[in-house]
Amino acid sequence: MEVCHIETLGERIRKLRKQQQLTLEALAGKQLTKGMLSLIENNKANPSMESLSYIAERLGVEVSELLEEVSTQELRAVLDKAEKLYNTDFDVLTDEYSQLITLVEPYIDKLMQGYEAARLLEMYSRCLYHEKKEAWQEPSNRAAQIYEQMKITPRRASIGIFRAMVKFTEHHYDEALAIFLRERSEIEANNAFIDPMTRLDFDYTEAVLHYAVGDFVSAIQVMENAIEFSKEKQVFYRIDHLYRLAAAHAMMKQDDSDYAYYIKKLTQYGDFTDDRDALFFAKLSKAHYLNSFKKSFEEAQLLLNFLLEKGDYSKEYDAFLYLEKGISLFGLEDFEHALVFLEKVTIADYIHHPFDLSSLYQKDAYQALCHVKLGNPVEALRLIDIAIKNISAMPHTPYKDFIMETYDLITT
Repeated sequence: MEVCHIETLGERIRKLRKQQQLTLEALAGKQLTKGMLSLIENNKANPSMESLSYIAERLGVEVSELLEEVSTQELRAVLDKAEKLYNTDFDVLTDEYSQLITLVEPYIDKLMQGYEAARLLEMYSRCLYHEKKEAWQEPSNRAAQIYEQMKITPRRASIGIFRAMVKFTEHHYDEALAIFLRERSEIEANNAFIDPMTRLDFDYTEAVLHYAVGDFVSAIQVMENAIEFSKEKQVFYRIDHLYRLAAAHAMMKQDDSDYAYYIKKLTQYGDFTDDRDALFFAKLSKAHYLNSFKKSFEEAQLLLNFLLEKGDYSKEYDAFLYLEKGISLFGLEDFEHALVFLEKVTIADYIHHPFDLSSLYQKDAYQALCHVKLGNPVEALRLIDIAIKNISAMPHTPYKDFIMETYDLITT
């Protein structure tokens, strides 16, 4: 990608002159010579403030517009390009973050005020983080300050959530929750009105983080309040994610009634909005429930075969789909084919929630059980040791219980 060129003072004067179809002589008038104006336009001479005021007056603009190192119009054009790069679909994402950094970098020292500047700083900082580059916090702080000054609460909230989720991705869940609660409290204290969508963003993130630290009581309270708020305000933003959380919790506490209710609501949402991701998640969740909690392996196998054959899902679900396929084959005592799918389970670097991680860590335990059945005790011991090491730092879940029980079974 080409590095963007930032206009100099002389270039801005020349561009405005040509836009107005003025010759050098016409713009120079009586107070400047044609030669001096040419030197100014070619950045070989700096005009005095008196000359600059004269040029601005003849061009019909304010002096500040000539002195502005980056025009708002120029920033908007850069922002349009940056948004397209930043919002590239996950499944087709390649080097867009690196491209955005290259696009915005020439402007960084000039981004001091206005929405365009703040948004560019925000995206630039996040791309630096994703590319594992240093000093992403400074542009993030500048963006937050501009948003706060302009009272653009949703974007300021987004930065607060991102700061917390950085620690979440490092699996420092307690620290992530503490940062989030501090950010939320500060933003709510400084802004009398929080729009419904920002409120739901806050509630969803808080519920996720409470679950991550094992505080189920607080998580349920925040989640249920968010669902009621969504219904009350008729704002269904985040409602699918809230239903997913609610269904996951109902599943782990083996509450069939609640689980069926929330999966039904998620499916209705998916049908109404034509959201293929929500519909796929509902089906995959059902396969997981049949495998891990109902031991209905044959029914799970039929559903998983349907999902695999249809293939209408994002690649981020690959690991979960292969895991469930492996579990159902294990339950049907097809151990060799179970291993084929379990060995395909890889934990991507974007998976961080302890519920997801704990579920996927079962792959090594199930592989260990397969090897026990196939008469490979040494390999079984190696795999169950990996599962124990991975699960040790995770909060209590049925998945952790399963791994611990499998360890006791194999080692005794």
